[in-house]
Amino acid sequence: MKKEFMFFAYLLESYAAYKDTSAGEILKTLDEKNLTDFVYGMYEMYHCEALENAFADLDSLIETGKPADW
Repeated sequence: MKKEFMFFAYLLESYAAYKDTSAGEILKTLDEKNLTDFVYGMYEMYHCEALENAFADLDSLIETGKPADW
C-alpha cells in the first residue's frame, strides 16, 4: 500500500474524529466539492506539518474552496 494512501486514510479518520463525524462523510464532502484529488496530492506538505495545520487547511478548503494561509 502506498504511503500517500495510508496517510490520506489516516488524515480522513483523524479529521473526522476532530469534526465528530465519519471518514465516509468527510470523503463524501471532499468528493462533492471536487477536492479529494487535491487533498490526496498534498501528502508532501500535510505529512510533515502538524496535523492541526492540515485540519485548518481542510476547514478552509471545505468552506471556501481555497487552502488556508499557513
